[in-house]
Amino acid sequence: MEDGSRAFVSVADSGEWRAMKSVCWLFAAALVVFVGPALALVETYDFSDPELEVRYQNLTEELRCPKCQNQNIADSNAPIAQDLRRLLHQQLEEGDSDAEILDHMVARYGEFVRYRPSFGGVSIILWLAPALLLVAAFGVLLLTLRSKSRAATAGVASLSVEEQARLQSLLNKAEQDS
Repeated sequence: MEDGSRAFVSVADSGEWRAMKSVCWLFAAALVVFVGPALALVETYDFSDPELEVRYQNLTEELRCPKCQNQNIADSNAPIAQDLRRLLHQQLEEGDSDAEILDHMVARYGEFVRYRPSFGGVSIILWLAPALLLVAAFGVLLLTLRSKSRAATAGVASLSVEEQARLQSLLNKAEQDS
């Protein structure tokens, strides 16, 4: 019996035991870090109609969280996103249409709250800006190429008869040398 207890003590004092203990602590810390978010509160709402739940999912993916700005309210855990989800559920149960809900959210938070802003008003500039910039860049490119080609042809046309003859003789000499 005494030999068995000494074996336990010798294992407990060894470096292997300390290494195993460190691994256990690292595993416990990783478990807390990675499993903690999974245990977060998940909101569930009871819908009177399955169609309302589908509309709810679609609208929560379209509406942007005003605080997070880069997440929709379905993915955000911010308190304002929770309030917006609660308000959305309430409006759906009251019978509001998707357009009415979106109009209410835009009136309260601005067009920014929508991931796909409407095509109208000030947002027309945002929708058309890429196409207008592309057309403008193409126009600048054409004007630049035309001015360079005119400058090149104008330079050749402005040579006098003597200069043209000298140029031709130099070109002929270069061909004969090569």
